Amino acid sequence: MAPNACNASPTLGPMSVISPAELKQAPATTLPTVPEPADAPAAPQSAPLPAPPAAPPAAEAAAAPEPAAAPAEPAQHPSAEEMAQGPVMETDGMFLGMPLQQIKMIYHHAVTQSTRLVLPLLAAIAVQLTRNVDFNALWEQLLTLDTSYLVAAFSAALFAVTVYVLTRPRRVFLVDFACYRPPDHLVITKDVAVDRVKKLGYFDEKSVDFQTKVFARSGLGDRTYIPPSMHTWPPSPSIANARLEAEMVMFGALDELFAKTGVKPQDISILIVNCTVFCPTPSLSAMVVNHYKMRQDIQSYNLGGMGCSASIIATKMAQDLLQGQPNKLAVIVSTENITLNAYLGNRRSMQVTNVLFRMGGAAALISNKPRDAWRAKYELKNVVRTHMGADDKCYKCIHQQEDEKKIVGVMLSRELMGTAAKALKANVTALGPLVLPLSEKLLFAAAFIARRVFKMDIKEYLPDFKLAFEHFCIHPGGRALLDEVQKGLRLTPNHMEPNRMTLYRFGNLSSASIWYELSYVEAQDRVKRGDRVWQLAFGSGFKCQSAVWKALRTIPGAKNPGPWAEADGYVPPPPVEALEMDPEPHH
Repeated sequence: MAPNACNASPTLGPMSVISPAELKQAPATTLPTVPEPADAPAAPQSAPLPAPPAAPPAAEAAAAPEPAAAPAEPAQHPSAEEMAQGPVMETDGMFLGMPLQQIKMIYHHAVTQSTRLVLPLLAAIAVQLTRNVDFNALWEQLLTLDTSYLVAAFSAALFAVTVYVLTRPRRVFLVDFACYRPPDHLVITKDVAVDRVKKLGYFDEKSVDFQTKVFARSGLGDRTYIPPSMHTWPPSPSIANARLEAEMVMFGALDELFAKTGVKPQDISILIVNCTVFCPTPSLSAMVVNHYKMRQDIQSYNLGGMGCSASIIATKMAQDLLQGQPNKLAVIVSTENITLNAYLGNRRSMQVTNVLFRMGGAAALISNKPRDAWRAKYELKNVVRTHMGADDKCYKCIHQQEDEKKIVGVMLSRELMGTAAKALKANVTALGPLVLPLSEKLLFAAAFIARRVFKMDIKEYLPDFKLAFEHFCIHPGGRALLDEVQKGLRLTPNHMEPNRMTLYRFGNLSSASIWYELSYVEAQDRVKRGDRVWQLAFGSGFKCQSAVWKALRTIPGAKNPGPWAEADGYVPPPPVEALEMDPEPHH
């Protein structure tokens, strides 16, 4: 989403990240379920999160003597493990006392295994039905048919096969990708950033306090990166320095990508570059073509103003272009540029981006060549795009404009939280039928029928997307956004670790963030053959995008550290403070 929009949560307004007083005035919303059709981390084995103390065994509790008249004890709150398991069913029989989550898992496995038993059963029925068929008589009757009928039947079958082969969707592979890691001399700590905000002289006292609070609760760590022009004093924003930042990021990511894949720049047929707020002339895509001396017939595209979801848009665009062009290679480059886009005014709704956004970018090699299937990391299975721009409030909730003093920035309206919730709800509604297992579809259908047909007073059923995906790459627009998505989708801390670590280590990198998250999953040696990855991002306009990838092979973390390895190649374990939820949750 646009740099300033990325802190928006589907359930929280833009200011809720740091201003609880303002948040109380905003209407409460909930993260989307998959509704009736209508209308944005595995902790390493070496450093697991501390588990809450275990409850005493039931046998010991039963054996303890009961006092005759014990005073009333305060209510016992469930542990984190008990809350994760869900409520206990108050039923008799074999499920007595069994957590609802365990019952649901038994149901899921039962449905999964039953579908696998259908094919052998159908095969047995077919064998039984064909026992009384006289195949010799059938063959003799076939020989008596007119030859023209046989030729016509064979021709029709051949034509059908040909049409299928020519019109079936081509498989699209992610051969590899690279994430740019700036040099260490561009690191900035939170304390230094706060000090620079105070010394700039553009902000009044309230604005300084506001941005200081954002820094404190943003989820960013002390080793994020800003471009060279922002390290000078005073900062030197200019077109030339903005181009320098773009060159450092794009060429750094592309150099690594070409080195990893062995592909030459002249082999690329399609180039798509996306950057939201820096759109120079010539374009960034032209800058890449010029630097690498690419071929004259290359199809180059430059996407601007599309926000933090633009990388998934570029992925879908590459997929569509590759469908009509066999044996082609496409490269997508996702970056953001902050040199010229600091807001130096005192309107709070335009200040959040000063804190969250940092320097970074990624490049990915996409192919539809069948021979690339053996070396590709992932295959693209689904892309679901949701655009809420037809609604005026949705369209204007992230808006680049001037404040009352004619200072340019991007305004985040109070409608942003509701807009994001609606967009995510619509996106998940469309995605669910494509990825959820049969067991979840049946439960959703049952809840839908109970509500609509039998008018039962029950809640909408929220499918368990943990049964559809092993890895979740959710745009890290801010700690509050990640908190609410985690609660809304009922994800575990392990699922959220890549997202929180990306925000902590690199900050909000706009559309490139989802690639840093995927790189983290690889670096931690978690991607196994057959794993499914969900990339989810939000963007101005207002948009919500989902991309689903399937791992084609197990990816060794030692060979794929990406930007996460230190100088000695060691990938450090995540610090505890990076994985914690906001201690002051917003409502």
